[in-house]
Amino acid sequence: MKNRLITEIQITMSSFLTNSQMDELERVLVHCFHTVDIVELKSPDNAQEVENFKLLKMFLSSKRIEGCSEKSLKYYDSTISHMAENISKAIREITTDDLRHYLGKYQQERNSSKVTIDNIRRIFSSFFSWLEDEDYILKSPVRRIRRIKTDRTLKETFSDEGLELLRDSCDEVRDLAMIDLLASTGMRVGELVQLNIEDINFHERECVVFGKGNSERVVYFDARTKIHLRNYIENRKDNNPALFVSLTMPYKRLQIGGIETRLREIGKKAALQKVHPHKFRRTLATRAIDKGMPIEQVQRLLGHVKIDTTMHYAMVNQTNVKNAHRKFIG
Repeated sequence: MKNRLITEIQITMSSFLTNSQMDELERVLVHCFHTVDIVELKSPDNAQEVENFKLLKMFLSSKRIEGCSEKSLKYYDSTISHMAENISKAIREITTDDLRHYLGKYQQERNSSKVTIDNIRRIFSSFFSWLEDEDYILKSPVRRIRRIKTDRTLKETFSDEGLELLRDSCDEVRDLAMIDLLASTGMRVGELVQLNIEDINFHERECVVFGKGNSERVVYFDARTKIHLRNYIENRKDNNPALFVSLTMPYKRLQIGGIETRLREIGKKAALQKVHPHKFRRTLATRAIDKGMPIEQVQRLLGHVKIDTTMHYAMVNQTNVKNAHRKFIG
């Protein structure tokens, strides 16, 4: 309570004092309150929960306006709510030590990876930075929690042989068209399920997809994909506008889970491990950079906001690194 009172006084005076004066004010307040006991008058039992709920909802509304997807907002909501419930304090009073203890306990109890814990830390950082910017707190308690170093593992991509095995294992022309579209465009599976037949421009071999944050971009497919897509559409017996639908009546639009399940089945038939939609995306990024496509163009192709994300997806072939060294350095 004492620290909260000092913080509220500082926030109130911050617009009237310079940084040096603020530092002096903090020193004086800490000195004056050192031997003083402050007791908070108890408000209704649910007042803390109400304030926490209000702050979280305002933060989520802010992120929604910025263009965050509903899926991301749901993850933010559950992650922050779980933290607030476990720390059992008013959000404005949460300290760095509280968050460190929570993250350590979370990792220990769930045996979570470093990547998971750092993702949670980044969500906390976004939330408390927003509270700081909006003057609900003086300083974010996450500032002193450093980024968690994670082990960078080389994630697998499909080989040329692997892609051909998947194609050979397709019994349906729909599945063949789906695999070719994922492999040649590198689009996200969430973008794939939103496509309609009318979105496909066969003449230019391109289509418009809507990515994260409803951002629009054009992706391109090759001649093989064009042929298989046309064969699939021409043999359809339904009137559903969706590009990919179920094989049996009532021919509903395929959802993400359905595509993931189907790809696993095809992968099992082809005797391939870890066949999932994202692997096609990573394969495209890796090959594009490997063959000399500028990283900025790969970034645009994949629809990444930050180029660091593109570099995380793409792994440059070590043989090409060796050849480039000989070419440019000797």
